[in-house]
Amino acid sequence: MVKKTIDNFNLLQICQSGQCFRMHQKSDNTYSVIADKKYLDMEQQENTIIFHCDEAEFVNFWMEYFDLENDYSAYIKQINPNDTYLLHAAVFGAGIRILHQDLWEMIVSFLISQQNNITRIRRCIQNICECYGEQQINASGEVYYAFPTPESLAELEEDALKKCNLGYRSKYVVRTAQSIVSGELDLDEVRGMPYKKAKEELMKLFGVGEKVADCICLFALHHLQAFPVDTHINQALEKHYKRGFPNRRYKGYQGVIQQYIFYYELLGQKLDEDLQ
Repeated sequence: MVKKTIDNFNLLQICQSGQCFRMHQKSDNTYSVIADKKYLDMEQQENTIIFHCDEAEFVNFWMEYFDLENDYSAYIKQINPNDTYLLHAAVFGAGIRILHQDLWEMIVSFLISQQNNITRIRRCIQNICECYGEQQINASGEVYYAFPTPESLAELEEDALKKCNLGYRSKYVVRTAQSIVSGELDLDEVRGMPYKKAKEELMKLFGVGEKVADCICLFALHHLQAFPVDTHINQALEKHYKRGFPNRRYKGYQGVIQQYIFYYELLGQKLDEDLQ
């Protein structure tokens, strides 16, 4: 067990932020996450978090996964004080972190995310993990499943994943798995590429457009300059940034700002309306 006091870190906000689909809220203050075959239970009371793992695993894996060495308050301090919309968004989602997630898992996750909602994406990913992932046992003796390998999906028929509720996205995932297994796309090479080159390479994959490529760059490769634009972001930009988003001001961490906007559009606006 590892106990830490961490500012700008909120498990609920991370869980709801639309970047991680294998993190779940178990009760009011407890959460679990599966990543890289590892299973972690966590508890949070205010800014104190208990990670149910040993110190070595925490230092060697989870610190980087949750981006705990990065000072997110510095990003918030740089926000234009006259931009009241963005200030509200950042305060509302101040506990969000950009996670360091597995590249292959994020490619599949965001292929599935197209024309989909977070609840359905979670269900789809759970389905393919249970059908094609390697069975694991956590410290409590509970069964969970690793994310399926490219090899396990590459051998499928293109429509096979429809049984996992992927619909038309089944062929995107199967063809992408085949591209990786054949060597058409080298994941290690992509991991070493700068943002623009990585995005360009990812967009060669069947079904990967600009938004999906930016999501992969941000949430797997940790290119914080990536700024995915989906329906929620587009609506915010049209309403609050008619002259264009001030990318230059937030150069190098636009993706962090994007998450504040996305989370606020997803949950904050409705909450503000309910309180009025």
